[in-house]
Amino acid sequence: QFTTRVVSCRAAELRPEGGGEPVRGFQVVLEDTILFPEGGGQPDDRGLIGDVPVLRVTRRGSEAVHFLPAALEPGAEVLLSLDWERRFDHMQQHSGQHLVSAIAEQMFGFKTTSWELGRQRSVIELDTPSVTAEQVEALEKSVNEKIRDRVPVTVRELAADDPEVETVRSRGLPDDHVGPVRVVDIKGIDSNLCCGTHVSNLSDLQVIKLLGVEKGKKNKTNLIFLAGNRVLKSIEQSHSTEKALTSLLKNGPGEHVEAVKRLQSSVKLLQKNNLNLLRDIAVLIAQDFKNKPASKQLFVLHRKEGDSEFMNIIANEIGTEETLLFLTVGDEKEAGLFLLAGPVEAVENLGPRVAELLGGKGAGKRGRFQGKAAKMSRRGEVQALLQEFISHQNPGA
Repeated sequence: QFTTRVVSCRAAELRPEGGGEPVRGFQVVLEDTILFPEGGGQPDDRGLIGDVPVLRVTRRGSEAVHFLPAALEPGAEVLLSLDWERRFDHMQQHSGQHLVSAIAEQMFGFKTTSWELGRQRSVIELDTPSVTAEQVEALEKSVNEKIRDRVPVTVRELAADDPEVETVRSRGLPDDHVGPVRVVDIKGIDSNLCCGTHVSNLSDLQVIKLLGVEKGKKNKTNLIFLAGNRVLKSIEQSHSTEKALTSLLKNGPGEHVEAVKRLQSSVKLLQKNNLNLLRDIAVLIAQDFKNKPASKQLFVLHRKEGDSEFMNIIANEIGTEETLLFLTVGDEKEAGLFLLAGPVEAVENLGPRVAELLGGKGAGKRGRFQGKAAKMSRRGEVQALLQEFISHQNPGA
């Protein structure tokens, strides 16, 4: 916690990080603050000013701007309360990044070009086209050795024109930077220009887990990692998943992969058999229609189970030169697929109208118009439309 005074307060809008409508509120500047404004790859802090939640903290020149949903009186004395769990998480990830970046450069010459502190995992962009699994393993082993060595982490300030600044690792200063520069030292390992928040000893990181690498931008590699409490949370989540799978698959964790492979093989076989049965059913349905003495001008069928191939087989078997076919598959009261097939001119005329009635979209060519239907419950209206069309084509029928 920290007590300070309000310098200014003005109405403003905040666009949520996940998108959506802007939130109305107020930008508040204080005489000083313990809430970190986003920058240097690190997200901002959260907390309270009095009992008002701070929704965002950004930097405007040398000022930290706090966005609040309620106004504060300029000149008023206020108490800041920091969301420590969020802050400590950011400290662990940021100090972890410094350590991993320094050791990666020392061991393999991989320079860090940028990094991102994500909500669930963090990413370091390395200036190399590839990193081997063996290098990842060796890097992880080395950084965790440094954590066990309980190496101190200290912060100092240098004048911007101090020659020592040139010897410190840096990706450059912001264009609007003024005043002294801040250096974060990991004793005997790294010195880095940085504005972010850090632990005071590597032992506070607890452990670092490198999750692997992904292809980054041109000739770059992204190294994904977790530090500290995030490793514990990841283990907890993995253990919960493991317990659930053990219950579902009725075997131990070491046999989960083989059990899932067997299930996948069974599902593929069942799908293949199901597809063959659907094809046989489609042929039988078509033959039954052709063998009936009734009128062959219109054929309508709905089936819950089926797909586009099922409908097209029926259309192929019946033939579309003289018969107009309206076929649908899917849940009767929800969405599904439809096929209108028949004489080319009739289908071109009726296809878009059928799609409109079913609240769907479709396309067609050569006497076939098919697509997705959002309102399968309106099939009766489509059937009435088709019967009316046939009546107009054949007034004496």
